[in-house]
Parts: sequence; C-alpha cells; structure tokens
Amino acid sequence: MKVLIITYYWPPAGGSGVQRWLKFVKYLQGFDIVPVVYTVDNGNYVKEDESLLKEVPQNIEILKQPIWDPTNLLFWRKNKQQQQGVSNVSKGGLLSYIRGNFFIPDPKIAWVQPSVNYLQKYLDTNDIDVIISSGPPHSMHLIAQKLHQKNDVKWLADFRDPWTDLYYNKDFKQGSFAKNKSKKLEEGVLKNADCILTVSPTLQKEFSKIARRVELITNGFDTEISASEKVVLDINFSISYIGLLPKQSNPIILFKVLKELCDESSEFRKALQINFVGDISEDVKEAIKGNNLEMNTSFLGYVSHQKAVTYQKCSQVLLLLIPDVVNNKGILTGKLFEYLAAKRPIIAIGPVHGDLATILKETNTGAVFAFESPKKLKSEIKRLYDAYTEHALFIGAKNIEKYHRKELTKNLASILKSLNS
Repeated sequence: MKVLIITYYWPPAGGSGVQRWLKFVKYLQGFDIVPVVYTVDNGNYVKEDESLLKEVPQNIEILKQPIWDPTNLLFWRKNKQQQQGVSNVSKGGLLSYIRGNFFIPDPKIAWVQPSVNYLQKYLDTNDIDVIISSGPPHSMHLIAQKLHQKNDVKWLADFRDPWTDLYYNKDFKQGSFAKNKSKKLEEGVLKNADCILTVSPTLQKEFSKIARRVELITNGFDTEISASEKVVLDINFSISYIGLLPKQSNPIILFKVLKELCDESSEFRKALQINFVGDISEDVKEAIKGNNLEMNTSFLGYVSHQKAVTYQKCSQVLLLLIPDVVNNKGILTGKLFEYLAAKRPIIAIGPVHGDLATILKETNTGAVFAFESPKKLKSEIKRLYDAYTEHALFIGAKNIEKYHRKELTKNLASILKSLNS
C-alpha cells in the first residue's frame, strides 16, 4: 500500500508541527505502508532543527516544490520571525488583520494550485492508494481536496488543530466575509474527506457533527534517549516548561503562587529554579518580572528536539499550560506525551474537566488546576517541594505505552488499510 502525505512542516522545520507526520513516516513501512511525502523546498520556518533530518528514513520518496508566501513581503520575513518567534506574531494589529481577511484560510493558499498541478502529474504516472493532508496550515487540505475530486483515490484529512475554532483566530480580526468563507472551506473538507483524523476526544466529537467518519489518534512520544544514557535530575527544585508559550497561556496564577511561597520561605526561594525552554511570549516575561521571580528564572531559548527531551527528563517538575480561551477542553499539546515519557510530576493549568485531565489521571502523572484555583495549586507545589527536600519526588507512571509513536502508527495503518479495503 502506498500513501501520499501532503504536509508543510517537514525537517529541517523545528517545533511541534513537524513531529506528528515525521514520526508516522518513520514507522509506517513496518506496517507494509510506503509513504511518499510532498512538502516545500523553501519553507520559511520560524524555527529549524537540523537534527530531525536524521530521523527521515533514507529510502522514502520526498517530493518538493517551491512556495511563494505573500506574507513574507509584509511581516513574516524569516529574519523578523527569528527575532520575535511565533509566540508574539499575532498582535491583533493591521498586519494581523491583513493576514486574517485577505489570505483565507492561511498564507499558504498561493501554494494550492501549483501543488495540484504538480501532484496531478505524479498521480498520472504513480499508483497511490490514499492521499493524506495535514493541517494547519489548512491549505494543505485544499490541495488534497482538489486531487481527490479529480482522481479515484481515498482521502484522509488530519487536523492537528481546529480550523475556524483555533484559539488565536480572534487576533486576526476577521470580518464576516472572511469568517464565512473559512467556515465554508472547513465544512467542505469535513464533508468530502473519506476520513477525518484528529488528536483529541473533544475535537473528534466536534468534527463528527459534520464529517461521516472521524478517527482519533493522539500525538505521542518516541524513544528519543537510549536506555543506556543516564539522566541526572536537577539539583534545584526546577519547574520547567518546554515549547511554545503564547500570551493566551500566560500562567499568571502560577507566578503569584510562587511569589507567595518565596516570600514565606527563604529556603524555597533559594531552591526554586523556573526554566523556560523555547519561544516565550513577552507577556510571560513581564509577569515574571512583576512577581519578583527574575532571579529564579532562566530563559533557555529554542533548542533541538533532542535537547528539549533531555531537559524534560532532568527537571524535578514539568509545567503544562493550556490557553485560557473558550473551547479549550480538547487542547492536547504535543509536549504532553513527551512529558509522560519523562516520568516526572506534571503540574498543568487549564480546564479541570478536559481531555488533558483525563489523560493525566489515567497515567498517574500529574493533575490539572483551574485558572482561578490558587489555593489548590499552592498546596500541590508545597507537596512536591516537600517531597523534593526528602529526595522522594517521583511518580508511578502507568498506561503510557499506548502513546508510543510506533503503537500510534500501528493504529494509523489500520485506518489507512480500512479505507482501501
């Protein structure tokens, strides 16, 4: 069986967007499925991670075409991206308005027709059993939709994030025309794809209101560090956040609690080490300054995926943050599953009855605290700190192997084969 995967994010792209299909491709051949990847050859990625190129199987076919991104002329030039990162891109100003109202569903729309023309020639001379599109950017789905309409080939559309309900869409100040057009495009994909794939139970439920078949495969973790590599925990009481941290996830409640604990105990302040590894919003940095936590905080910047995993395994406590926005119960960040593999205690701030809370409970890896529950959060941090001082800060993680990338790929293979049966 042979599948064509249409994805914008591919090594050397860094960040979370590249991980899902890179890992699927890594394991698909073990389940008798041959992947062919179609991506850009001049991707203007916010972050790059050359180390991920080593994970691409040497024997797979990779098709590439150049992309012209009109927003490069406006505000997403690579040098500017490297200065501010994606955590600060969406400011809600004029440029965001242009982005949201003139490039629908996203700035990659200009790549759709050239990609269709190129891939149609490929399909004319090569047998493909299933076309797979992965978004965002959701323009990838529009490429697959046009090919699906022209050819007798099944189509699976993978939604790593919502489309019209994505939490930062409101920053683009879309008018009614743009909102309606985007909604219509989304419904077209949901209704016409043979199968919708998504990453959380809540999203699966929402998409099932429109699509005829919706399957769930979460993100996961891989065996990034060999068992022989010794992991040494941080000496300090470290609370580490790894990944993109946008303004919508600014953990103000956490900083206030940590300030209280520091004011109450000089020993706690001396031991506390807050680590941010990745692209961090300026709003977060201001909140840290406002709570007198600068001396306890390190901003380590963007690092390779391999290095990020090492930070996770060495941290005393891992911090997970869900955006404080409507419809956030279905948000499962990719870093969650790597946190599970690190087997360190997780403090999460977000909806207490969402998909995240369910997974943390079933894996015995941590707990979720509401955005307005400072007393409970403070009590939990004190409990973890006391265990740390007694050299007994460990957890009994369970039920995590089903989230290994190889096991998830096995589930994907079953779905793909069912489409072609």
